[in-house]
Amino acid sequence: MKLKFACTAPALMAIALLLAPSGAAFAQSSDTSAKQDIKNAGTDTKNAAKKTGSAVAKGTKTAAAKTKEGTTKAVDKTRQGTKTAAEKTKEGTVKAADKTKEGTKTAAEKTKAGTKKVVHSAASGTAKAADKVEDKTAPKP
Repeated sequence: MKLKFACTAPALMAIALLLAPSGAAFAQSSDTSAKQDIKNAGTDTKNAAKKTGSAVAKGTKTAAAKTKEGTTKAVDKTRQGTKTAAEKTKEGTVKAADKTKEGTKTAAEKTKAGTKKVVHSAASGTAKAADKVEDKTAPKP
C-alpha cells in the first residue's frame, strides 16, 4: 500500500497553521530571551547604580561626621589653649604687679632712708657751721 499525499490548498494551510505557532513560539522564545537579557542587564545596572549611590552617600556622611568631629576637637583644643594662655598671662601679670609693687616699695624706703641721711647730714653740717660762726662772732673775754 502506497500512501499518496495530495497537496491541496486546505492541507497546506493546515500544515502552515500547525507549524506557524511553533515557529512563532521559537522566534518569540528567542526574542523573549534577548529581551529578558536586556531587561536583566538594565536591572543589574540600576541596582549597581543604587549601591554605588548608597556607598557614596554613606562615605560622604562618614566624611562629614569625621570632619565635624575633627573640627569640634580642634575648637576644644583651641579653647583650652586660649584658657591656659589667659591664666598664664594673668599669673604673669599678677607676678609682675607684685614685683613692681615690691620694687616701688623698696625704692621708696631707700629714698626715704637716703633723704633722712642727707637731711641729718645737712642739719649736722649746718649746726657745725653755726657753731663755728658763733665761736667767731662771740665776744672774747
